[in-house]
Amino acid sequence: MAVKIRLARRGRKKLAKYDVVVADARSPRDGKFIEKIGTYNPLTVPATIELNDEKAFQWLMNGAQPSDTVKAMLSYRGVMLRKHLQIGVVKGAVTQEQADAKLAAWVKEKEAKIQTKRDSVSKSKLDSAKARKDAETKVKEARAEAIRKKAEAAAAVPVVAEAPAEGGEAPAETTEA
Repeated sequence: MAVKIRLARRGRKKLAKYDVVVADARSPRDGKFIEKIGTYNPLTVPATIELNDEKAFQWLMNGAQPSDTVKAMLSYRGVMLRKHLQIGVVKGAVTQEQADAKLAAWVKEKEAKIQTKRDSVSKSKLDSAKARKDAETKVKEARAEAIRKKAEAAAAVPVVAEAPAEGGEAPAETTEA
């Protein structure tokens, strides 16, 4: 029986979430599966991957074949590197301690990259919100200034119109000024 590690779609239309499942290769995409080992939500930034790394590693070592997307997720989480290092240990190329040290260093570096990405995303959100607020403030100030000028003009117009009527001068002079 050929076993695959693949995604099973969940969620409603245009709001997809996926379960990472171990299933027989002949079963349908959303059909029967052997074991659920995690979830994947591509709609968050960065995408949320919740995965039982131990179970995924165990299934990979037992011969399960990941789909392309799941293989990318497993590489992202370090499970494929762990499998590669474990095969090296079995063949005698490296010791278990060396493999564990390499994996730990890689995981530490990867977590730093992920945290940097999260920080940059949150910073860009804050910057865009601040820019929107500043633009809104400028528009509000411009409107207030326009209203103030309009009010001043409205207050000044009756005074100019009353002065010619009282002085007896022709209205032509007021239009020239």
